[in-house]
Amino acid sequence: MTARIKIVVSGLVQGVGFRYFTYRIARKLGLAGYVHNKADGGVEVVAEGGRQELLRFLEELRIGPSGSSVESVTVKWEEPKNDFHDFRILK
Repeated sequence: MTARIKIVVSGLVQGVGFRYFTYRIARKLGLAGYVHNKADGGVEVVAEGGRQELLRFLEELRIGPSGSSVESVTVKWEEPKNDFHDFRILK
């Protein structure tokens, strides 16, 4: 079953490799979507894939890479749009 999730991660998550960490895990789990830095210092992630894979992905993002400090994670489940072909890091 395909699902879509929108995640916003706050804390020390820019300048610590968080987007690349997110990219690697998304690719490993077979997810499609994107990650990008927000102007407010957070990171936004939108991903589609199997619900179990998305839950695992969310677990990893709550931890983050070494050097990061995740303070909060907001999650919104959405209807899948099937508009992604792969996972990308946006500028």
